[in-house]
Amino acid sequence: WPAFPEQFGFEPCYVNSRLASRGIPVACEVDIYGALSEFIGYCVTNDAVTLLDINNSVPQDLYDEDIKGKYDYKLTDTFMGFHCGNTPLCKLKAGSAIKYQLIQHRLLEKGDPDFTRGTLEGDIEAGKITFFRLQSAADTSLHAYIAQGEVLPVATKSFGGIGIFAIPEMGRFYRHVLIEKRYPHHGAVAFSHCGKALFSIFKYLGIEDISFNQPKNMLYKSENPFA
Repeated sequence: WPAFPEQFGFEPCYVNSRLASRGIPVACEVDIYGALSEFIGYCVTNDAVTLLDINNSVPQDLYDEDIKGKYDYKLTDTFMGFHCGNTPLCKLKAGSAIKYQLIQHRLLEKGDPDFTRGTLEGDIEAGKITFFRLQSAADTSLHAYIAQGEVLPVATKSFGGIGIFAIPEMGRFYRHVLIEKRYPHHGAVAFSHCGKALFSIFKYLGIEDISFNQPKNMLYKSENPFA
């Protein structure tokens, strides 16, 4: 993971963001299917996309202060979509800037940041999004998921390229799809609602297992009906 800055002397995040803004998909951490998912999203929307971690929760106090009662989402519907700094500048709020990779700086450097510089950091602009991914399983079969939602206009009070995402019934979707079906922690983000087109594309590819964020009155196969 830290090999690039150690060997080349800088973080590639800002460069990756520039490429993504031009329709050239770039995925961190050798995520080939993440890059392919980004490319599909770009072809569908003709707009910049990004790739984010989906395993960061929204703190309870932030939810209580800035989301509860203001937006029609439960805490479990929300999460922090985050990566070090690869999201295109055109999808970030004003005031975003090139900074340094905070986590790697703590682990690898002493004193001022040096080769960990190069991240593009700021909160992601509010608006409609589609979270999705195409993925291969160990038996080479293809699987996919699609979930539509939005980025909320709420300050994250954090670092990296980051936003507070809200997807209806995200908690159940995370448990019964992302974890149960062993998806990686990266998800592609298109900055519009394009689930209809993505679903059709995945069907054309012959994918039989296409998951989505099912409403609360529609149980997942493994979901306990008595819970």
